Amino acid sequence: MKVITGILSFGTVLVASVFAGTEAPIMTTNSCEATDGFAAARRPISNPTLFDLAVPRTNAHAIYIHQSLPSTVAVAGGGSVDLDGSFDLYALQLEYALSECLSIVATKDGYVDFNPDATLSESNGFANLAAGLKYAFIFQPENGLAVSGTATVEIPTGSGDITQGSGDGAMNLIASALKLNGPLQLAGAAGVHVPFDNDAESTTCFVSTHVSYEVHRLFSPLVELNWYHVINEGDGGSRYSNQLGGAVPGTIGFEGGDLLNWGASNGKDNADTVTLAAGFRSQLTDNLSAGAAYEIPLTDENENFMESRITVDLIWNF
Repeated sequence: MKVITGILSFGTVLVASVFAGTEAPIMTTNSCEATDGFAAARRPISNPTLFDLAVPRTNAHAIYIHQSLPSTVAVAGGGSVDLDGSFDLYALQLEYALSECLSIVATKDGYVDFNPDATLSESNGFANLAAGLKYAFIFQPENGLAVSGTATVEIPTGSGDITQGSGDGAMNLIASALKLNGPLQLAGAAGVHVPFDNDAESTTCFVSTHVSYEVHRLFSPLVELNWYHVINEGDGGSRYSNQLGGAVPGTIGFEGGDLLNWGASNGKDNADTVTLAAGFRSQLTDNLSAGAAYEIPLTDENENFMESRITVDLIWNF
């Protein structure tokens, strides 16, 4: 619990530091009456299962990810093995607003087509499912300011062929914030992934930030930074039998970032992964927007699962 409290406290500090010095005065009201004060808010693109818009909305969010894998990846003891190849993810997130401040969110699902060139086996299957609640405890459309908390439960329903479906599930606890200042948008999130089975998955945390600027309704360039950190390693037990005969968790020298959690016993060998994404979002109609981003690791690409990533999404608010 001290770790969780620390991460959420860090999220509060992040919110305060990101939004310090903005021009709009902070009002004392916190009304949740219907308003269009957040109509121009733009959802982040990278880290899509964890980094969400702080404002509750009813929407469907289609996502496509193409991720190129590093030519080699780190393993226990400081060595490396060949990998290369790529995987494709097709997913649909759903959110239903019960009020202006509260929504039900389904944040993780999807189908993965995994095509490594070496060491691991080609496979495909469905990812785990995750869903929960989002509540905006600061909701000030007159200032373009929202801060929310999200709690989701991830259920191990996915396929072991794509290294999903292990353990007893997990909870994600996330603090998110949004500040609009004319065409400028700042957003941030911090959270922790807490497995119900501390052996089958690692305890991890993340911090994500977003800056965008609306040049035109159809073109809002954005930059996003993501940091993932392993707090406690898993047990590295034999899982995902079609991949290295179940030896992935005991062999790999890092954790899986935003999409995967192997319960790697050597995850702290390379505990930190930092990625940078750049792209844009287009408001196609009042209710429909599209986005695209190109993402690369700033830490050593051989010490994570990403050489590069392209993310394309489509959001329908209704």
